[in-house]
Amino acid sequence: MNQAGRFVVVLLRLSAAMMAFALIAVFMPGEWIDATHRWLGMGDFPEEPISYYLARSLSAFYAIFGGLLWLISVDLERYRNIGFYLCYAGLAFGPIVLFIDISADMPFYWTLLEGPFVIILSVVLLALLKKARRTDQ
Repeated sequence: MNQAGRFVVVLLRLSAAMMAFALIAVFMPGEWIDATHRWLGMGDFPEEPISYYLARSLSAFYAIFGGLLWLISVDLERYRNIGFYLCYAGLAFGPIVLFIDISADMPFYWTLLEGPFVIILSVVLLALLKKARRTDQ
């Protein structure tokens, strides 16, 4: 594996590790969710069952997605096409998330970090995956 491929592995594993932290929110008490929500500057967490369901299920999804990224990083050659797919999906998803954040009136720091980060990470990984493939052939 060349240097570009090794950097892809590092980025995938860092992303996977960060997403694994979302598993904590699946099991944390509701009071902690509320406290975190307030700490992030978004006021009291809505006490509706759907709010807890969405927060916990999305957190579980992030953790599962992180596991997929780790799996890809273990055998990049085998799962390269899945990596390409996820990069292109990220290029579509990033602007969608940006639109959602703006529409939902999320805090500026949240809006600035979420969608643009997905787009930038997708562009970087896509370029590295292409470079890794080009030099491996």
